[in-house]
Amino acid sequence: MAIAGAGQLNTREAPTWGSRSVDCFEKLEQIGEGTYGQVYMAREIRTGEIVALKKIRMDNEREGFPITAIREIKILKKLHHENVIKLKEIVTSPGPEKDDQGRPDGNKYKGGIYMVFEYMDHDLTGLADRPGMRFSVPQIKCYMRQLLTGLHYCHVNQVLHRDIKGSNLLIDNEGNLKLADFGLARSYSIDHNGNLTNRVITLWYRPPELLLGTTKYGPAVDMWSVGCIFAELLHGKPIFPGKDEPEQASKIWELCGAPDENIWPGVSKYPWYNNLKPTRPLKRRLREVFRHFDRHALELLEKMLTLDPEKRISAKDALDAEYFWIDPLPCDPKSLPKYEASHEFQTKKKRQQQRQHDEAAKRQKIQHQQQQHSRIPPPMQQQSGQAHAQMRPGPPNAPMHGSQPQLVAGGGGPGHHYGKPRGGPSGGSNRYPQGGNPSGGGYNHHPNRGSGPYPPPQAYGRGAGGNSSYAGGPPNYSQGSGSYSGAGGPGGGRGNARGQQYNNWQ
Repeated sequence: MAIAGAGQLNTREAPTWGSRSVDCFEKLEQIGEGTYGQVYMAREIRTGEIVALKKIRMDNEREGFPITAIREIKILKKLHHENVIKLKEIVTSPGPEKDDQGRPDGNKYKGGIYMVFEYMDHDLTGLADRPGMRFSVPQIKCYMRQLLTGLHYCHVNQVLHRDIKGSNLLIDNEGNLKLADFGLARSYSIDHNGNLTNRVITLWYRPPELLLGTTKYGPAVDMWSVGCIFAELLHGKPIFPGKDEPEQASKIWELCGAPDENIWPGVSKYPWYNNLKPTRPLKRRLREVFRHFDRHALELLEKMLTLDPEKRISAKDALDAEYFWIDPLPCDPKSLPKYEASHEFQTKKKRQQQRQHDEAAKRQKIQHQQQQHSRIPPPMQQQSGQAHAQMRPGPPNAPMHGSQPQLVAGGGGPGHHYGKPRGGPSGGSNRYPQGGNPSGGGYNHHPNRGSGPYPPPQAYGRGAGGNSSYAGGPPNYSQGSGSYSGAGGPGGGRGNARGQQYNNWQ
């Protein structure tokens, strides 16, 4: 397939975009939900092909079509690569839109607009969140190499993604990984001196230069996010789960060291440097904290999580790192196991349903205990005591029928112990706190959220301050072996293999 050159739009798409109706597709299941609409798995009625339908929400727009959707469509028309999600077409809904219950959805526009994407079985967050999931080293290398290859292609074509995170990395059951959700992406040029917004990239994956308020940046912002993903795959959970921007910056300084003019020339001139700089000297501790990582993995991670964006490794150089060229080699994507569909939206929904089920079971258990305690009414205890009193041996003047029972000190009278059961309804902390990433999947694009120096924490991340989608515990990988059948295999000529992977499109 011909690849569009840098800065050029691909003009080979069929001229029928927007001419077909969404009625050509049958919606099967919702797999995502974001600020700008829902995402559905759907089947094309004529061909039976499974696709992803991303509805563009129009009810918040005052001046027509959303600019973020225009930008996303324009960029995706330009990019054609095996590691970038494919936008197949645009379809419309000519009549009034309805929700899942068949009711009008309140859209002031008569019709709806949908982006039709190729369907992917998983996103990386949903896949890693499967119970008992452990990625092998060859599997991690396979995913990381595909991520870097797709991102390098974007950067060569002068596109910044600006929202790299697990839920925006889609994976199919053939093991192919594709970059998705270009709603925050934008084209750039090396000699471009204009200001860019720093209100991009989900908080846990946001680089320090954006936290410090810069509006002039380049591909290095994406590479910081890639480093966070890389560490997350190896460590088993996010490494910078900040609740807000000050805490996010603090977590970065604690691991990567305090930013100063020695290691990062010019950093003191950043707009928010004085507000977010650490109050005490901090040394870089990345090698110490992750000393259990493979030596070559740690070397690559060090270069990705470099504070100074000018010194941060590029995607092209990262692909040439020793990590990808030593045993165990990256596995062939087709050799990876096949899993049941796992999207972040779906796994969150399953967790919520399980939580509701557990709470209902606890309530039922408490009600059952209350019923067991209330089976014998208090008067029966009084009668029972009288019967025993009549049978007691004693003198002729012992209390007999009709006497008042003796009260025990500290008691509450007959039946006092049938009050409320101990413990009460189960409360406690919620294992899976509400919140998290409102996008719910890599097909969704995100708005430029927030205003002011510090946006509300719920606007960013998969769950600001909450439990991550990755379970805690031991590192999320196991030793494995395997080799990639293409470039880089044993005896394949390492130099040639490295050079050939870019020849077709660079």
